[in-house]
Amino acid sequence: MSLARLFYRPHYTSDATQFLAQLQQDHPQWQEAQRQGRARLWERNLDRDLLGGFDAARVAQRPYVYMTGADDYDD
Repeated sequence: MSLARLFYRPHYTSDATQFLAQLQQDHPQWQEAQRQGRARLWERNLDRDLLGGFDAARVAQRPYVYMTGADDYDD
């Protein structure tokens, strides 16, 4: 007998899963609104030339940004 079968509970759904299923059943229009919100925030066409310019203009950062020179190493 495997360990997974030992803890198997047939047809079990958690309270959270039941709540979300009921919410989706009561308000099916929310799924479309959720898709539209995701598309508005994440599904964008990127300008590759502009991103390449940003990468080219990047300045290398020193390992410890608060130390500006040899003067900072004084005891």
